[in-house]
Amino acid sequence: MEQFRLPKIPMGELVLPQAVQDVLEEAKRKLAHRPRLLQQFVNCFPNTLQTTVKPLEDGTTFVITGDIPAMWLRDSVEQVIHYVPLAKDDADVRRLVAGVVRRHVAYIEIDPYANAFNESANDWHWNADDRTDMSPWVWERKFELDSMCFSMKLAYRYWKETGFSDIFDGKFKQAMETILRVWRTEQRHAELSPYRFERDNGIVEDTLLNDGLGMPVNYTGMIWSGFRSSDDACEFHYNIPSNMLAVVTLRQMAEIAEWVYRDLTLAKALTALSNEVNRGIRRYGIYRHPAHGPIFAYETDGFGNYCLMDDAGTPSLLSAPYLGYVEQDDPIYRNTRAFVLSRENPFYFEGKVARGMGSPHTPPDFIWHMGLAMQGLTASTREEKLEMIEMLERTDADTGFMHEGFHADDPTNFTRKWFAWSNSLFSQLVLQAMREELL
Repeated sequence: MEQFRLPKIPMGELVLPQAVQDVLEEAKRKLAHRPRLLQQFVNCFPNTLQTTVKPLEDGTTFVITGDIPAMWLRDSVEQVIHYVPLAKDDADVRRLVAGVVRRHVAYIEIDPYANAFNESANDWHWNADDRTDMSPWVWERKFELDSMCFSMKLAYRYWKETGFSDIFDGKFKQAMETILRVWRTEQRHAELSPYRFERDNGIVEDTLLNDGLGMPVNYTGMIWSGFRSSDDACEFHYNIPSNMLAVVTLRQMAEIAEWVYRDLTLAKALTALSNEVNRGIRRYGIYRHPAHGPIFAYETDGFGNYCLMDDAGTPSLLSAPYLGYVEQDDPIYRNTRAFVLSRENPFYFEGKVARGMGSPHTPPDFIWHMGLAMQGLTASTREEKLEMIEMLERTDADTGFMHEGFHADDPTNFTRKWFAWSNSLFSQLVLQAMREELL
C-alpha cells in the first residue's frame, strides 16, 4: 500500500494527538480498497487541527474558519465536533475542546450578539463601516440565533462524551444566564432589543432593513434572528432551523443547570423558554404544502408569511435529526425532507455530475459538499448514505479536500478551497460509515 502523506500545515508543525493518529490508521485499514476516499479522509479528518487551531497561553483555543482569519462561534464548533468522542481517552484532545468552550464563554461575555471574533482586541473587522455597536474584539456582529447554540452544544457534548465537568465554572454559568437574557429579549425584538445592524455595500443580504431593525414580526414565542447560518439576512426573522436548535440547546442547558450547578430556578427558566419556542415552531412554523403536505417552513414572520426553501449550511431543515430536534421517521420531517431534496426547493440543483442542495450564499447551480454530507448523516437507508459518500468522493476536483460550493456540471468550478467545516462534516460521515461497516 502506498505511503499517504498529510497536507502541508500553514500554521506550523503540530503533532497530532494519538487518538487522531489512531483514527487515521483505522481508516488506512478499512478504506484500503478505496484509495481516493482514503486520501480524502486522511486529508480532511485532521485538517482542522493542522490548519486552523491555535492553543493560547490562557488555556483557550482559537480556531479560524480556514481562509478567513476570524473565529465563528458556529463554524469553530462544527470544525472540532468530530474530535469530541476522542476526548475521553486523550488529554490533548480534551484540552483542545475544553479550550474552545472557554474561548466561546469569553466571547459571549464580550458581545452575545456577535457571530465572529478576533484572536485579540486588534480592531479587525469584516467591514469597518458597519452601523452597529462594534467592539475591537468583534470581526463581525451579525446576530445569528444559532451561534450561541453551538457554543452550548459543544460544552454539552464534551460533558456527555468525557464525563468531565471542568468547563462548568462560574463564567460558564454566567454565559448561560446571558444567553437566557438575550433570547428572552429577542422573543420581543422590536419592543425590547438594543440590536441594530446596517451595512452599506450594495448587497441586500448583508444588511437589515427598517433602519437596521429588520422587518416586522408577530410575537410567536420563537426567538428572532437577524441572519441565517450562511451569514445572509433573514427574509422573515423567525428562522425555523435555528429555533429548532435553540429548543434542543435550552433543554441541554437546563440539564447542566440542574445536575452540575444544582440551580433549579435557572433550569426551570431554561425549560420554560424551550417549551415556548417549541410551541411557536409547531403553531407558526409549519406550512401545508400542496404536494408534500405539512412541512417545516424555513422562515416565517408570524403573520402568515413563509419562506419555503432550505440552505446547505447547518442548521438547516434537512439537519433537524442531526440537531436532535426530531427523529428521522418524524412524519413532518419526512415531508420536509422530500420537499428539500426536490426542485420545489429553489436551492436544490441537479447537473451532469451531481445533485443536491446549495445556498443563496453561492451562485445558482452550485451544490454544497456540506449539504451532501448532511444528507448522508441524516439518511435513513444504507443506499442513500453510500450514494452521498460516492458523490462527495468524485466531486473534490482532485484536490483531496471538500469545498463550499461546486457547479453541478463541473466540480472544478468551486468556491473556497480551504473550508475546514466542510472537511470536518465530510469526516463525520465517512467515519460513521466506517464504524457501521458500510464501507
